[in-house]
Order: sequence, then structure tokens, then C-alpha cells
Amino acid sequence: MKKHVGVCATLLAVALSLTVSAAEKAPDDGIVPEHDVKNIVLVHGLYADGSSWSKVIPLLQAKGFQVTAVQNPTTSLEADVDAVKRTLDLQDGPTILVAHSYGGMVISQAGADPKVKGLVYVAARAPEAGEDYPALAAKFPPAPAAKGLQWSADGFGTLSQPAFVQDFAGDLPKQEANVLFSVQQPFAKEITTAKTDAAAWQSKPSWYAVSTQDRTINPELQRFMAKRMNAHTIELPASHVSLLSHPVEIADLIEQAAHGASPH
Repeated sequence: MKKHVGVCATLLAVALSLTVSAAEKAPDDGIVPEHDVKNIVLVHGLYADGSSWSKVIPLLQAKGFQVTAVQNPTTSLEADVDAVKRTLDLQDGPTILVAHSYGGMVISQAGADPKVKGLVYVAARAPEAGEDYPALAAKFPPAPAAKGLQWSADGFGTLSQPAFVQDFAGDLPKQEANVLFSVQQPFAKEITTAKTDAAAWQSKPSWYAVSTQDRTINPELQRFMAKRMNAHTIELPASHVSLLSHPVEIADLIEQAAHGASPH
């Protein structure tokens, strides 16, 4: 009997050891712990659509996140904010809101939603509430891409193909950049003068990825905005579309935000 009890005790000790070991490894096995934010909502910028997140999405899904990419109409800031709010309404719990470029204005406004626990800006605008963004941008040397902006007769803007390939997506293979140019989404001119009436980053934790080779938003302007919002900041040797040229780093930053914004 004593031998039997001894064997059982030994097996129990081994089982407990294996359980503890598995628990310690759980955060690294691609499964999001229960206490972390699981929902990620991605917001695209101008000259693009939701497919601009196509390389980041599978990386986040592999980590166990529930990911949704918003398709902004880019007809007005208000319409884009409404599109994000509709998506947030569909989330089943705490959410990280992520934006590229102009999308930063959208999440600064929509991020006031109580479901939003953190904000991630990828080479993105991050204005103060009511701030004149073009006036802010004018304080820094102009980015070359602006020279390629062209307007249709009915007031919708796009980038010329040379500006798109060289200045917007300059660190992507030319063929890939040309494919993205083919799905470029025009935007209404009124967006250029739109102002937010909220800055969610003032009250919620924020993360920022600066693109150091950006020719669409001046990297120094990005650094200024990131510092002003006291964001957790990384710098990537990337063009404006770091979400496509450095998707692993962007996905990792979003994961850090999900962990950092969660109650532990």
C-alpha cells in the first residue's frame, strides 16, 4: 500500500509540474490569454482601402485575435467615424483600435467609445481636438507625395501613379505598388479641411509606429505627434506603408497594445 501511495504521489507531482510548465508557456503559443484584449479593429487611410491590412491580418489571427478591417467610404470624416462606430458596435468586448495615415483622425474621434481600450497609430495623423491638421503639417517640410495629388471634376482626390509608387509605397516591389495603385480609393475634398472634436489619445493608452523614410507624412511630424500623445513609440525604416513593408513589426506592436491595455 505504501508503495502504491508513493507511486501516486510521484505521478501527481509530475502532473502538477507539467501543468505549471504548460501554463508558463501559454502566452507564447499564439493564444491570447483571457485577460487580454482580443478584438482588433483596423482603419485604413487615404489612397487605400481595407486590403492595405492584408499582410497584418493573418499575423494577428495566428496570435488568436478577432480582427476586423473597416472599409471607410472616405466621403467625409463624419462618414468614416460612423463606419468605425458601426464596427465597434459589433465587437463582443474590449477592443484595440488601429489606424494608418488619415485613419488616425478617424480613431482619435471614434476612440472615445468605451469599448476601446487602446489606440495604435501607424504613420498616422493624431490631431488635437479641433486642431487644423494642414496648419500643423505646414510647420514641417512638405512631404513629396503631396505634389502628386490630383482632383477630379467632382472634387475627389487621388495620387498620380508616379507619386503613389515612389512616394506613398516606395519600399514595396514596383509590381506590388502598382497593384495597390490600381485599387486606390478616391477621397472627398472636404476631408482635407475636416477637424476632429475629440482626441481619444488624451485619455487612453496609445502606441505609434514612425516610418523614418516616409514621403507622405514627414517623419518629424510623426515624431512630434507621437511625443505629444506620450505614445509607446517604435521607428521603422519604412515608407508610408509600413503595414505592408513591415507587417511583422506592426502586428507585434498591435499585440503589445492588446497586452498593455489589458487589466492584469
